[in-house]
Amino acid sequence: MSTCASLVVGADGSTTKDQRSHGVSSQADRTIFLARRREVDVIIIGGNTARNEPYQRTPVPLVVISRSEINPIPTNPKAQLWNMAPASAIVNARKTFGPRILIEGGALLLHELLEQGLIDDFYLTVTPQRYGENIIDWQGILNRFTTFTESQIDETLFFHAHN
Repeated sequence: MSTCASLVVGADGSTTKDQRSHGVSSQADRTIFLARRREVDVIIIGGNTARNEPYQRTPVPLVVISRSEINPIPTNPKAQLWNMAPASAIVNARKTFGPRILIEGGALLLHELLEQGLIDDFYLTVTPQRYGENIIDWQGILNRFTTFTESQIDETLFFHAHN
């Protein structure tokens, strides 16, 4: 069983620019991000991510955790709307789809799951972008894990952290 999370940030810790992660991403990040999501059984995101990011197509089932009754991605036939706590969604997703779960939600969802110790592997990309919104302490997140590896493609840093 493995629950992993993926997050891209700019060098200043911004997680979005114009409310989308694309503004802080890089070509190297997009390539690795798209490859990673094809290796899991299910992707879990929050409602805010669903409303702001392009999730009309996904290679695997997509679970949107939201209090809303309206599916924010009705055009994605693989999307399901679940009204439940993130920890419960992980348990349910594991039973429904399989053990390999990827969390692609925003900083709030990630923070909640980290606090509960529910992330086994954390993939962080740091690009040179700056001056976005929703700034987080990405170094503090890495420090929650016992080990991490670092690599670089062009000006983009990639971290893989785990306990």
